[in-house]
Amino acid sequence: MSILIIAEAGVNHNGSLAMAKQLADVAKAAGADIVKFQTAKPELVISRFAEKAEYQKAETGEAESQLEMCKRIHLTFDEHAQLKEYCDSIGIAYLSTPFDLDSIDFLQQLGTPMWKVPSGEITYARANWAGEVDLIVLRGSRDSTTIYGRVFWTVDDEDQDCIGVESGMSMISEIEDALTILEDGGAGPITLLHCNTEYPTPIEDANLLAMQDLREQFGLPVGYSDHTAGIEADIAAAALGAVVIEKHFTLDKALPGPDHKASLSPEELTAMVAAVRKTELALGDGRKHVTESEAKNKPIARKSILAKRDIKKGETFTPENLTVKRPGDGISPMRWYDVLGKTAKRDFAEDEKIEL
Repeated sequence: MSILIIAEAGVNHNGSLAMAKQLADVAKAAGADIVKFQTAKPELVISRFAEKAEYQKAETGEAESQLEMCKRIHLTFDEHAQLKEYCDSIGIAYLSTPFDLDSIDFLQQLGTPMWKVPSGEITYARANWAGEVDLIVLRGSRDSTTIYGRVFWTVDDEDQDCIGVESGMSMISEIEDALTILEDGGAGPITLLHCNTEYPTPIEDANLLAMQDLREQFGLPVGYSDHTAGIEADIAAAALGAVVIEKHFTLDKALPGPDHKASLSPEELTAMVAAVRKTELALGDGRKHVTESEAKNKPIARKSILAKRDIKKGETFTPENLTVKRPGDGISPMRWYDVLGKTAKRDFAEDEKIEL
């Protein structure tokens, strides 16, 4: 199964539908499987007293609040509907992160086959009147299955949904709690995504080997949501067996906004997709065998048992009249002791391959 590559546009459209469509074009041209955006009613998500993250302050200043910034850079529901229609028309899957229940309901009506829930949600569970857990719902109903984690998404696949859980900022115990909620809610197959939520993530904090830890601890497929600069971590994640790779991208890193500088350029996104696909090919089938491309080199590079000097018919083969040289289409040197002591059945010229 091919690695699922998600081109994360996020809010890098700066609130412009035209730019969002351009981002979809870039993702399609780069060869990504999915282009992902973010859907929200910011006033339902962010307090007017909430501070920006440090990286957001660095890129957009401190004059406006986090709420004001998000209101400015989000698309309306109607614009998202137009954007999905455009993505469908150019042949790339549309995905968007819902940040609130209204957005979940909207995306459900829009018919998006996948969901992604934002990073803070892995610990968001509200106690209902019965003392049970009331969760954010992924399948459109506010009283059925819900999930938490930096990123969750469901994929409608005939009889069941597939759910991806990203583990950014998460302790193992928090992931366990989220998985328990999913399993108790009757979730379908689950994929865990390793992640570090710093923008950009220092390469030394990528900790890609944690993917193996997640795989071993939970027995689930594992992917990688990457916020490092460059594409090296994505290539390494593919080599380590990631089944999903997600990466932010932008039209221009110099554009104003919180995420542009930590995103890939269109050219870098294209290079990343190509590198991941080549890495997939390089991984092979996991079984050691002689490939078709190298089989022809076997007789050229290996050696055979040859006559060290002219040998007469009836002469006994000894270390003094035998040697080992290329080509390798004769008797293998591994049979050296099978040949010693045997009698030549004909004359052999120097360097001629021995026959028994």
